[in-house]
Amino acid sequence: MDYLPLFADIRNKPVLVVGGGDVAARKIELLRRAGARVQIAARELCEELTALQESGEVEWIARDYQSAQLDLVYFVIAATDDGELNSRVFDDASERRLLANVVDDQPKCSFIFPSIVDRSPLVVAISSSGTAPVLARLLREKLESLLPAHLGQMAALAGSWRDRVKQRLSKMSERRRFWEKAFNGLFASQVASGNLTGAEQTLARQLDDPEASQGEIILVGAGPGDAGLLTLRGLQVMQQADVVLYDHLVSDEVLDLVRRDADRICVGKRASAHSVPQEETNRMLVELAKKGKRVVRLKGGDPFIFGRGGEELQAAVEAGIPFQVVPGVTAAAGATAYAGIPLTHRDHAQSVLFITGHCRADGEEMDWPSLARARQTLAIYMGTVKAAEISAQLIAHGRDAQTPVAVIGRGTRQDQQVLTGTLQELEQLAQRAPTPALLVIGEVVNLHQQLAWFQHSAQRASAVVNLA
Repeated sequence: MDYLPLFADIRNKPVLVVGGGDVAARKIELLRRAGARVQIAARELCEELTALQESGEVEWIARDYQSAQLDLVYFVIAATDDGELNSRVFDDASERRLLANVVDDQPKCSFIFPSIVDRSPLVVAISSSGTAPVLARLLREKLESLLPAHLGQMAALAGSWRDRVKQRLSKMSERRRFWEKAFNGLFASQVASGNLTGAEQTLARQLDDPEASQGEIILVGAGPGDAGLLTLRGLQVMQQADVVLYDHLVSDEVLDLVRRDADRICVGKRASAHSVPQEETNRMLVELAKKGKRVVRLKGGDPFIFGRGGEELQAAVEAGIPFQVVPGVTAAAGATAYAGIPLTHRDHAQSVLFITGHCRADGEEMDWPSLARARQTLAIYMGTVKAAEISAQLIAHGRDAQTPVAVIGRGTRQDQQVLTGTLQELEQLAQRAPTPALLVIGEVVNLHQQLAWFQHSAQRASAVVNLA
């Protein structure tokens, strides 16, 4: 190692910064977050530091640097554009055996600032020993996306329980197993959802009976297909799952992000094909959670928009199983955005309706007069089978037969197809589109050719429809 990583306690300790510009301000922000008493020697202060000085949050001790200013500080940072002055600060600090950092001059640094992922009290520091700071920053950005924001709160709560756990569990191996279970189980999920009272109750139950385990169900929206649209929280949960129940609408790219050693169970439903009844899916979710497993129910799009997510969580409530929900990008939002079709537009549509074309057999008839109103967009899920009926009913209730329509097949995926035409052609378009497909009806469809951006050239070719 070129540098020894250290975490220094500088709360209420004086630190000198030579320089008053924007670079100095960035360093001072870090020092203030760590609780240091910041002293500044600079001819003038930038606007940000002026505000801090006027509010008493930093001390402007002098307009010129003098070596005596180092006598009572813990370390010094030189952040000026005067190379000779920076060198003098470093030399003076070295004579006093003080740590010094000259910004952007690695040979004149007895300590360096790493890239920091701050989840206080949990802090991750990344350094390239000053050789490749941009690379260190890129690694930090990757870690920022992987480490949940609630980790700090979880660490703080765990810290408040350390003594109680230590008193109850005398062996270090027992305490390690206790915390591994807590950080990978219901306790962690409850902290993530803000249920701190429930989290502490979970720790208490686990401490009373370390061998007992309580599972949970996490409903996750997988988005419409492109793995890049999966939410950060969804990815984090999938990486912690013991078992994942998924449906056919979840793309292979998203499934590849599931933790490698998690069990995967397909419970998908497809028209005219073998499918798992909803009641059986509900039963499996509850049964697996009762075995103490973290069960992720991965559903295409958003689980609460035509995804039966509410029904599955009702089963969890009835069984007394803890649960949480991670929303996803629904197909109507994702597929239309990738097709360059705004769902609303001031010139074309002031409202949008999300509709399912697949209703219960004993369900109510659609409100066709309302659906047939002009200047609104209809986004119809699972509507390809009933495309002929949808077209006929809308025309019969007053919607113009020449109303623009689009059928977006496999939206947001690499093989996405966008077929456009008119309302009277909807059935033929739906028959040609690959599934899963979304039907879009309304004047906003006319913007597709202008705004399509995803696989633009391929979409233009596939969007040409000749029904002559």
